[in-house]
Amino acid sequence: MVMRKIVLVCIVLVLVASALAQSDESAEKKEDTSFKAEWQDGLRLQTSDKSFEFQIGGRIHNDWAFMEGDETLDERFGELEDGTEFRRARLAVSGVMYEKLEFKTQLDFATGTAVFRDMYLGLRKLPAVGNIRIGQFKEPLGLEEQASSNFTTFMERSLANALVPSRHTGIMIHERELGERVSWAIGVFRDTDDIGRATGDENYAFTGRVTGLPWFEEDGRRLLHLGVAYSRRNTASQFRFRERPETHLAPQLVDTGVFPAEALNLVGTEAAVVFGPASLQAEYVHVDSDTGTGLDSSFDGFYIYGSFFVTGEHRSYRASEAAFSRIRPRKSFISKSGGPGAWELAVRYSKLDLEDAPIHGGQLKDWTAGLNWYLNPNSRIMWNYVRADLENRGTADIFQMRFQVDF
Repeated sequence: MVMRKIVLVCIVLVLVASALAQSDESAEKKEDTSFKAEWQDGLRLQTSDKSFEFQIGGRIHNDWAFMEGDETLDERFGELEDGTEFRRARLAVSGVMYEKLEFKTQLDFATGTAVFRDMYLGLRKLPAVGNIRIGQFKEPLGLEEQASSNFTTFMERSLANALVPSRHTGIMIHERELGERVSWAIGVFRDTDDIGRATGDENYAFTGRVTGLPWFEEDGRRLLHLGVAYSRRNTASQFRFRERPETHLAPQLVDTGVFPAEALNLVGTEAAVVFGPASLQAEYVHVDSDTGTGLDSSFDGFYIYGSFFVTGEHRSYRASEAAFSRIRPRKSFISKSGGPGAWELAVRYSKLDLEDAPIHGGQLKDWTAGLNWYLNPNSRIMWNYVRADLENRGTADIFQMRFQVDF
């Protein structure tokens, strides 16, 4: 615990020192605070010198699923039922003030009450430090997790993502190097609830990620992305992993139950290649539990998928986040000129193994086929077929679709 406090104090001291260094600069020039409004994938307000920028955004993901399990699976989990839900219904405001102060607040109303998603502030482009972010945001681990749900190739992230931490409250230092060809991020986090709150002396995590672009041509039409991440998680004496097949409306088919663990060590590796309209992406995640009793367990998961744009587009890469971003059709379907939009075919295989004595959480394998129609840069319709195989316990067939708009 002493070490955690020392790390936190050091990070705060770095932040204060950087701020003091800025105060030695010459007197501030008078800011131009006249705003202009324009549409850039959302309503954006900015001053002419871009020292002040604000963007209003949101997303609606409406999902429908039709599921059928075999007799063995139904006996264990009950009959799988069709359903519909608003998977996400979010509003967000983000921006930059005085060139260096960033902020973002994002609320999700899909559960019927407002819960935090992103809720942070930060300082950018600090001398000798880079960028500092404080608040609730995604921990730097996982290529699939770092991409916004607006831009994922499939409706749900892979089975392996069950082992990957998502948004927690923390402090992170991050930077891009070598013309944004290399990125790194490291931070300390607390496991928090839906409003960013946590109490107690446990549930700290130290998480870091490094990525590189050894090959990057034609503004990302051809690229190779490689990355590795690590997280050391100090738990409150127990932990649990569980996951659904790759649809949110299905029950959780694999589950370790609550098991004793003083700490967890997570290692993630990631790779992606884009070659024009074709792409491949893969990740592997391994977890070791430290029980302090010698009865440690290990779990792992992986996926690999390929996609192809029939209409010739390519996956867009955002170097500032070291993740994939928005697809822009060559000719939007909903536009003045009219066109076919962008059509993408994709197939994925993923596996999650939660079996390691004395824990028997099960093994789940999914084959997922996807068809995506991007009407324009801000809307798409997705169709996914999932074949889920719970080892020795049955199979399920799932067809689902999503109607999406985001800005």
